[in-house]
Order: sequence, then C-alpha cells, then structure tokens
Amino acid sequence: MDAKQLVGYIRLIRPINCIMMGIAVIVGAVLADVSVICGNYQQNLFFGFLTGFLLTAASMVINDYYDREIDAINEPSRPIPSGLIKPRNALFYAAILTFLGLTAGFLTSKTATLQCFLTAAFFWLISVIYATFGKKTGFPGNLLVSACVSAPFIYGSLATVGTIRANSLIFVSMVFLSNTGREITKGIVDVQGDKARNVKTLAVLYGELKAAKVAVLFYILAVALTPIPPILSLVSFWFIPLVAITNIGLITSSVKLLKDCNRENAKKVKNQVLGWFLTGLLAFIAGSAL
Repeated sequence: MDAKQLVGYIRLIRPINCIMMGIAVIVGAVLADVSVICGNYQQNLFFGFLTGFLLTAASMVINDYYDREIDAINEPSRPIPSGLIKPRNALFYAAILTFLGLTAGFLTSKTATLQCFLTAAFFWLISVIYATFGKKTGFPGNLLVSACVSAPFIYGSLATVGTIRANSLIFVSMVFLSNTGREITKGIVDVQGDKARNVKTLAVLYGELKAAKVAVLFYILAVALTPIPPILSLVSFWFIPLVAITNIGLITSSVKLLKDCNRENAKKVKNQVLGWFLTGLLAFIAGSAL
C-alpha cells in the first residue's frame, strides 16, 4: 500500500465524524453520571469511544461504497470513484472496522456486556439500512439518521451506569426530535437534487411549505420536553439559562423557516439548529455537573 492509498483509506472513514461520535459517547456517559470522569471507568470510556469511532468509520465506508456511482458524478475525487480504492477493498475495510467496533462494544463494560454489544450492533445495523436504501425513503430515512445521532448518548449511559438514566432519556428524545426537524429542513435545501435522484423527502412529495411546517412541529416538540428535567429535579438550576437560550433559538429559527422556506433561508435555519443543539447539550452538561 502506498502513501496515496493510505490517505484514501483515512479519507473514507471521515475521521472528524468518527472522533465526534466517539466524544459523544463520553458525553453521554457524563450526562448519565458526572462522577464517571473521576471514577474507575477508564475501560468503559476508552472502549466506548472506540466503539463509536470504529462503527461510525464502518458506516462511512459502507455509505461511500453504495454511493460510488452518484459520487462518480458529484464527487469524482472521492477515494472509490477516483479509482484510488477498489470497491471490493472498501467492503473488506468496512468488514474489518465493523468487527473491531463490535469487539470494542463487547469489551466496553464488565457489568453490561450484552447490553452494550447488542446496542452497538443495533445502531450499526440502522446505519447500514440507511446507507443501503434508507436514504431514498425520505421521512423514514430522516428518522434513521436521528436514531444514529442519538445512539452515542444512549451508548455512553449504558457503558457506564448500565442503564439509560431519566435525564439522558429526555436529552436523547430532544436530540432525536430536533435532529429530525433539521433533516426535514435539509430536505428543503436539497429539494432539486433529491427530485433528480428520486429521493422521496417531504419537500419533494408535498412542497417546501408543508415540509417546513412538519420540521417546525419537531422543533417545538423538542422545546416542549425541556421543562421536564427541572420539574423532576433531574438537573440543577444551571440547566435553565442555557436551555432557555436553546428554546428561544429553536422558536426563532422556526418562525424564520415558516416565514420564508426557500432554499437559502432553509440552509441558514439548518445551520442555526446545529448551534441550538450544542447549547442544549451544554445545558444538560451544566445541569448535571454543577
């Protein structure tokens, strides 16, 4: 293997995405129990990070394998369509990454071994379903993506405390709802390209305005969950100011999207929602740690 091929294999896995998913597992562990930072959980956190990293890497390679014909037109410099990596070698690479990721899942926890392994395998399967045929289904595909985005926070909780704590469950629900809204918004941004590829998003099937209304519904549902943690005393006072910023942001972005659901504005809203997701994450961390 020469240096160019090595770089090609690294590019295939999109390492930044993999690192982010690994870190999200650790964040999920901290949300479940902040004491894991100082406790005897080094093995759990190490193998939890590896599980998130490796299985995300496997899903990225599988995604590029199934998108190789589209990428030959839209992204011809990608490793597979450029000829740098052969398709069969990419599949073999994905198989190795999957094996290593599931092995890490098996080693993550001594007390919740089976739960961690099965959870890792389940979400890996969801990512494969999305990569192979879920993309073209539109709204069901949006739900699959949101499940994958929520996965590391669930896994982090299981990896350390062996269960999904109430505050983690609420956070995961908010992530799932807001990300589904974001995926629908993304469908508005990509409506022309999705029509050409026969991707049945809500924007393609029912138009941009109806898609925007459904996206806003998911954003508002996420906002509606935020009073629950303080009411149930699951978080400290410091949760409130940060989650208030998140809520105001999501509501403001929702109003903007309803007023103007053209491509450019939807793109702005999509990016804004990612920022509100991060402030929501900080709210849960602050509410759990302080």
